Amino acid sequence: MAPCVGEWVEVRSKQEILTTLDARGRLNGLPFMPQMFQYCGKRFRVYKSAHKTCDTINGTGGRQLPDCVHLENLRCDGKAYGGCEAECLVFWHKKWLRPADGSAAETYMDGISPISTGTDPKSTSAGEAAVLAGTLAVDGRRGDGPRYSCQATDLLQFTKPLAWWDARQYAHDYATGNASISGLLLGAVYAGYYVLSRPGRPQLQPFRNFFQWAYDRFAAVRGATPFPRRPGMLPAGQLAPITNLNLQPGELVRVRPYREILATIDEHNKNRGLFFDAEMVPFCGRTFRVRSRVSQFVNEKSGKINYLRTPAVILEDVWCQSSYSGRRMHCPRSIYSWWREVWLERVTVAAPVRAERAADQPAEAAVEMR
Repeated sequence: MAPCVGEWVEVRSKQEILTTLDARGRLNGLPFMPQMFQYCGKRFRVYKSAHKTCDTINGTGGRQLPDCVHLENLRCDGKAYGGCEAECLVFWHKKWLRPADGSAAETYMDGISPISTGTDPKSTSAGEAAVLAGTLAVDGRRGDGPRYSCQATDLLQFTKPLAWWDARQYAHDYATGNASISGLLLGAVYAGYYVLSRPGRPQLQPFRNFFQWAYDRFAAVRGATPFPRRPGMLPAGQLAPITNLNLQPGELVRVRPYREILATIDEHNKNRGLFFDAEMVPFCGRTFRVRSRVSQFVNEKSGKINYLRTPAVILEDVWCQSSYSGRRMHCPRSIYSWWREVWLERVTVAAPVRAERAADQPAEAAVEMR
């Protein structure tokens, strides 16, 4: 069994980890990425159990995988992948970890098979070379640039489909510490409201309006998020507005009110191709610090580097809470949201302003993916 949320673990030595990997630097299809070596021998706390995740390649919903966790604040730096700036949370297999207190040192290491590189499995340099070579797809040098292969691009190879109605996943969410009983119940309430209010036959529109109104009234009483899945109000054919604030890491910004943002996105909730998701609504009206600018990223479907034509930024501690995500509720992957500058306003004050953290307020109940 993989460690649970809050447990302290130690990342095993480079040599131990290499004995778990095949000739492509993978364990059961899960890539061990080069930047992960820097954490060997260090201790970290488990952030979430990664017993399930979301399909960001084909958008089919949830996926399941055994024996993996996410560790606190350990995200991909993109250096081995063409400078990708998405900062994805890293998957760690339990065989790459040991309990930090030194007890039951082999608990997570059952059934190891040595690497099959054709070289001495004790050769650290040969194993590292296999991991580095594994960052490129098998046909990675074809076409107009390298095609990368990472945990995000290979997700379908080490996971299996997971139906949203499979109740065992929610029991596992609770058992591992991923979600509380109240969080699970609130998620179920939202899911029910969404089913009753989602677009469908025109004759049901009055009922949808009523359910959204009731949801908003209840949220207002609790000081919670209003119904987060409304279509954008930008008229069809009208070019989406942009703002060039040239925001830089460390600057304070306030997320504009939800209604203002709706005026900048089309009926598909996009501003010049970038999706504004329901998961971003809870952050509206709040103040955060800019973490980084996003200009390039690995396309998870093609493996190639894509470039943004219109600027976007990542905010500190603002990631998908998976409270409003159909078919993948309570996904622990915590993908950073990308923000158009037109959705933000720079904060300039004389007195210090505390930037909020996403964890300061629990989500009430969950991104269509980029």
